[in-house]
Amino acid sequence: MQPLYSILFWLFFAASSIALFPLAVILWALTAPFDRRRRILHQFTCFWASLYTWLNPAWPVVIQGREHIRPGETYVMVANHLSLLDILVLFRLFTHFKWVSKSENFRVPCIGWNMRLNRYIELRRGDRASVVQMMKACRSALAEGNSIMIFPEGTRSPTGRLRSFRTGAFDVAKDTQRPILPIALQGTHDALPKRGVVLRGRHPIRVTVLEEIPYESFARQSSEELAERVRARIAAQIEEKEAPPQF
Repeated sequence: MQPLYSILFWLFFAASSIALFPLAVILWALTAPFDRRRRILHQFTCFWASLYTWLNPAWPVVIQGREHIRPGETYVMVANHLSLLDILVLFRLFTHFKWVSKSENFRVPCIGWNMRLNRYIELRRGDRASVVQMMKACRSALAEGNSIMIFPEGTRSPTGRLRSFRTGAFDVAKDTQRPILPIALQGTHDALPKRGVVLRGRHPIRVTVLEEIPYESFARQSSEELAERVRARIAAQIEEKEAPPQF
């Protein structure tokens, strides 16, 4: 039953992407002259991504802490990374941000093309020059009033356990003096683990937006200390206080 359900889901995913991408192009063409931050297109992308959890009874999503997102604030948003589903459920926040995402995602037909229209930020993993360019793009996006969304673990956890956090997001937060908004994800690994394509039945998913960490509270901390501080905050939310980092 699960393999059949998975085939139907991925067929819907592909068909809907083919159908919705032309609408994204039209929306981009109509709004780009006056919407330089692509806020309208991003909201459409949030709707597009949310369809896959709204219409899937196996993935009931609960979002907590929306009140911690201050309207008009520009954040460095960081979340733990468990599954491909993380991307879909974070769009359920319907708040404006630019993704930092690996370059492979930008080559996915329709999905990746839409990412380019949104001016999300590309990163080639393992390429130092790309990392430098990504950091520059993050600073520019924040200066323009866009929040950015980063997975500081760098890749999905293969076990569901929280990995160590890289310092890039925290370097950006310190350089730009922007507040950090930690987000804890739970349940997505059980629903669709790394390297998995078969949906695993019904698994509730929780997105918890934690209280922001203002710049003044970490101005004197090193990026390494700040990374561990934010990791501990997320770990406490997902009840992994004593779990060592997974490398």
